[in-house]
Amino acid sequence: MNIIIKQETAADYEDVEQVIKAAFANAEHSDKNEHKLVARLRDSDEYISELSLVAVDKDRNHIVGHILLSKIKIIHDNYAVESLALAPIAVLPEYQHKGIGKRLISEALKKATAIGFKSVVVLGHPDYYPKFGFEKASKWGIKAPFEVPDEAFMAVELKEGALKNASGVVEYPSVFFE
Repeated sequence: MNIIIKQETAADYEDVEQVIKAAFANAEHSDKNEHKLVARLRDSDEYISELSLVAVDKDRNHIVGHILLSKIKIIHDNYAVESLALAPIAVLPEYQHKGIGKRLISEALKKATAIGFKSVVVLGHPDYYPKFGFEKASKWGIKAPFEVPDEAFMAVELKEGALKNASGVVEYPSVFFE
């Protein structure tokens, strides 16, 4: 299998939508609208095109995965720290458990670091994301704006000490709640 990771283009949008729908079709904790969230994020000020990546099976010339990091803020009183949210990540079911998600996450974190972002938060599986350095966000006093299990709400510093004074509540873009 010859998989490459590249920046998503407008020509990829339809295929990405199908990948996201297929990836979340049987997901336990899904409203089945992740593809709509991605479309709304693309039209928002929080969208960063360099951090919307696709995994392509070069042998079949076929998009098999997608990841998106978008801007968020961590708010404490009148102080805000800029960060990123990893949401969503999707891999076609027949390509799952082959390291594609790992490659997408690693590349997205690398690109985010390269363009100057210092941290990322994720709401996800507590056994998966620590492989990439994610730890409970509560370690830094960071909370979700809604009720979630502590172990499932995580953050990673892309720059050492980036979250040292970042305690507060994550403010997701309004498009997350539409």
